[in-house]
Amino acid sequence: MERVQQRLRKVTAALNAAGIRYAIIGGNAVAVWVAKADPAATRTTKDVDLLVNRSDLDRVKIIMRELGFELHDLRRLVLFMDPDEPSKRSGVHLVWAGEKVLPSYLHTAPNLIEAVLDPEGFWVLDLPALVRMKLTSFRDIDRVHIADLLRVEMIDERIKYALPFDLADRLRTIEAGLEPEE
Repeated sequence: MERVQQRLRKVTAALNAAGIRYAIIGGNAVAVWVAKADPAATRTTKDVDLLVNRSDLDRVKIIMRELGFELHDLRRLVLFMDPDEPSKRSGVHLVWAGEKVLPSYLHTAPNLIEAVLDPEGFWVLDLPALVRMKLTSFRDIDRVHIADLLRVEMIDERIKYALPFDLADRLRTIEAGLEPEE
């Protein structure tokens, strides 16, 4: 976990210094939000997922190369492998802001205007946008992340009412499957 946090801080500090907009998404973003309610309820993740504008890719490539990361262009996303931990599972993944992650998705990834500055100095996707993104992807890990946010009561009525109907249905499915707290 410490390596992931070091990677996150190193990459976001370099992006901040270069003035490149981004937002932390994925498991690290969920951990940021869950920790606000209950730091002990956070999960670890092996990678760093960043939302960026596609138009910034050339600048991001330069920064990542300067940090020693190796570019791997996968079909649906860009991966930068960390030289200290060269694994596709533990790199830095880019997701394009305002674009569909997969053609089958009904909703696009959020835009960077939906990022907020975390007190630690990095940009993280705001909670309503993160919930929409997780419900759009709806993989097993996304459902687990939504359940974590529900358990610490971070998903309030305001967020629920703002969801598109299809995503609200997915949220209700997850809520219905939650075990009651003892």
